[in-house]
Amino acid sequence: MPYLFTHFREKLTPDGEQVYFAVSKDGFNWEQLNGGKPILTAEKGFRGCRDIEIVRLLDGSFVILTTDELIVDRMDENYQVNWKIVNRTGSKCLRMWKTDDLINFSEETLLPIGTESFGCMWAPEVFVDEEKGEYLIHWGSTVKEDDYSHMSIFCSVTKDFVTFTEPKMFFTKDNEILDTHIRKIGDTYHMFYKNADHPPMNMHATADSLDGPWTHDKKLEEYMASLGNAGSYEAPTTIVLPDGRWCLMLDFFGCEKPKMGYVPFVSATPGDSNFTMAKESFSFPYGFKHGGIVEISDGEYERLKEYYKN
Repeated sequence: MPYLFTHFREKLTPDGEQVYFAVSKDGFNWEQLNGGKPILTAEKGFRGCRDIEIVRLLDGSFVILTTDELIVDRMDENYQVNWKIVNRTGSKCLRMWKTDDLINFSEETLLPIGTESFGCMWAPEVFVDEEKGEYLIHWGSTVKEDDYSHMSIFCSVTKDFVTFTEPKMFFTKDNEILDTHIRKIGDTYHMFYKNADHPPMNMHATADSLDGPWTHDKKLEEYMASLGNAGSYEAPTTIVLPDGRWCLMLDFFGCEKPKMGYVPFVSATPGDSNFTMAKESFSFPYGFKHGGIVEISDGEYERLKEYYKN
């Protein structure tokens, strides 16, 4: 069961904030494609791609969505970013490419599916609703009504990535939240997200319906708190490993840029949130930053390896 990881790289040059590919046969050992160079480079909007999402559509094709932002253009001489300004003047659109084969891509498109009150649109993810034959796009936004001081999760539904419903609130709390990842295991919906504060850490909640209500899972919160630097992880994504275990990937940013990237946490079975860090078992060629993972076939894996030879 091979996997494709779409992501960006944390660098101090614009080429880092573009679309990169990496593949793995087992979910443990990852290898870069295209010699570690971008697969896709943004030319519209802010000309940067962060928070890369990939989804396989029901017809077998793929869509890649990204945040439209280039943070290296917002750094001062000390390499600091004023995130309060970014959250009110950042990405106003989502960037999209379509592809049937992960090699030939459509023209880059900016999707202005937000509202005029949004200060930003961050970290898009897509939940495939197979029963309804539609796709729930969810992302984080601040809004003008509260002076862009609070990030919540909004959503829009599409059947074809051509027309979209008006955005609406999907999930919010008293504290800021971001980076939602939703997975259905059996009849249960699992949502992972990042609390920006009170306390700053990744959270897990479950529901019997995509519309909620969502029940907080104390187990993951307690485990993350035990790590001592729980606020330095974000951008959750999950895969089911070939041996049947569940792997939660969290992007660790609490270190020097060259060492930033995803750290794996593994539980015994899908749906079991008793995760344990397992970074010694995994290998990455460089720091993978906020991305998404999709299962691919053996044929797709071989084709990608051949086309994007290192």
